[in-house]
Amino acid sequence: MPFRLELLAVAIVLGTASPAAAQGGPTMPVPPASAAPPDDGQWTAPAKNHANTRYSELDEIDTGNVARLTVAFTFSTGVNRGQESAPLVVGGTLYLVTPYPNILYALDLTKPGAPMKWRYEPKPAAAAQGVACCDVVNRGPAYAGGRIFYTTLDGHVVAVDATTGGEVWKVRVGDINTGETLTMAPLVARDKVYVGNSGGEYGVRGWIQALSAEDGSTVWKAYNTGPDKDVLIGPEFKPFYAMDQGVDLGVTTWPPDAWQQGGGNVWGWLAFDPDLNLLYHGTGNPGPWNAELRPGDNKWTAGIFARDADSGAARWFYQFSPHDLYDWDGINENILLDLTWQGQPRKVLIRPDRNGHVYVLDRTTGEVLSAEPFHHLTATSGVDLKSGRLNYVPEKAPQMNRVVRDICPTAPGAKDWNPSSFSHQTGLLYIPHNNLCMDWQVESVSYIAGTPYVGAEVRMYPGPGGHRGALTAWDIVAAKKVWEIPEKFPVWSGAITTAGGLVFYGTMDGWFKAVDARAGKVLWQFKTDSGIIGQPTTYRGPDGHQYVAILSGVGGWAGAVVAGDLDVRDGTAAKGFVNAMRDLPDATTKGGTLYVFKLP
Repeated sequence: MPFRLELLAVAIVLGTASPAAAQGGPTMPVPPASAAPPDDGQWTAPAKNHANTRYSELDEIDTGNVARLTVAFTFSTGVNRGQESAPLVVGGTLYLVTPYPNILYALDLTKPGAPMKWRYEPKPAAAAQGVACCDVVNRGPAYAGGRIFYTTLDGHVVAVDATTGGEVWKVRVGDINTGETLTMAPLVARDKVYVGNSGGEYGVRGWIQALSAEDGSTVWKAYNTGPDKDVLIGPEFKPFYAMDQGVDLGVTTWPPDAWQQGGGNVWGWLAFDPDLNLLYHGTGNPGPWNAELRPGDNKWTAGIFARDADSGAARWFYQFSPHDLYDWDGINENILLDLTWQGQPRKVLIRPDRNGHVYVLDRTTGEVLSAEPFHHLTATSGVDLKSGRLNYVPEKAPQMNRVVRDICPTAPGAKDWNPSSFSHQTGLLYIPHNNLCMDWQVESVSYIAGTPYVGAEVRMYPGPGGHRGALTAWDIVAAKKVWEIPEKFPVWSGAITTAGGLVFYGTMDGWFKAVDARAGKVLWQFKTDSGIIGQPTTYRGPDGHQYVAILSGVGGWAGAVVAGDLDVRDGTAAKGFVNAMRDLPDATTKGGTLYVFKLP
């Protein structure tokens, strides 16, 4: 039986494919095998694979026994700030990276209690903490070819020998004096390490670059604002929509010279299609937040590029939020899948965006096939599939000297960096997200290198229903919600799914949860010592059994009120997030602990 038909038959038996699928209609999406190879029991990158599915084929822990999970071991990182990293497992070693000062730990899984084998301390410049907009976080390392690769807050990328902990190379790619920091997890593909910069709230010009995995030298670098030659736009650049077609749009869609402080940073998730040899990366918000100071579409911010992975040459671009009004960065995860769409096989890219829509794009062309909301919307009225444009509601547009109220979703968007997971088993997407709205007033601001460049006063608050977050199961083909679990606070952690029929995620008040992936029922939960904003992972240990790991430690933008000891009386603190999180200090405290669970 052909592979795709075999998957369909399994889906019908499991109840995940509709009758229409059996009759030649839409089929359950599947990830491309080249970007999501068979599970070897390890977890070598935060997204698990280049398709970003965050799915494990391990099934020892399942819906029938997950309630028996118990702590296998814990490990204190010694750093009590926002722990957004994903623990990695390679062979018999677990690797984890802390927030600043970005210590890399290696734990020996072959010994009782997983004692520390070694640690590597890159000693980043202390001044980097002063230009980190939203806590001093790090989103994790990646492993390839016997080395661990990761970024440091002060703008360096390092390669560390995975066996000894010795530094192989360390290169500086960012400048903290201009407000550049690095917080993202690198993507390693073939012989290159792909990284981008943070700093959109400091007027930093966004870029992405490919480094040689061998020695750290720059292979190519592409900016996301400015003239075509800087953006690596040439004759092979063929965006699908007219709004993204033209010469030097990275200059002409800005006021004179404004692109030089225009943002468009790359601090989120990258995906790679080995068959097409395309790298997919989002671009962050334009700067400043005050959109009246930057009339135009502000290319190439708040969108997504497809680039040739070898040369960096742009192949297509799509802008999710042209002339972004609300800090809706385009940095969220891009999940690569193959499916039948309206009777035709399509290579697609799935994107739950900060603007509140789940996008289905053809990843070969950038055409939007679907864009349906998963969040309560007041500031937009949908996406025009013919033009590709997001439709803003004029009454919600920010204006000088006027507070615009009831803007939904809020500035971090319907979801921020916290990554979703796609289940190869159920065919559903599991989205951890916010339920927040805001009041917004723009104000004057001037650019000074290395200082905040925002120009808006924001106050966030709970959305409809009063809860501030949720985990939502989403049917990609039907473009609708299947089930949802409301949470008191924003769900700022990532999610993973497993062949055991489970979804794992954490809450900001410290609960680590396992949910039935089909029914949306919480089957198990464990209270950790701090709020969870990290990324769960699961692996097969040296003893042959399945384990689940998570870092506990509240922080990040949403948890800054705790991690940064902010005054809850100031609703504008943390760029307005404190207004929505005044009670978080009553629910959790600072932390920095790795928890690993197993069956007894």
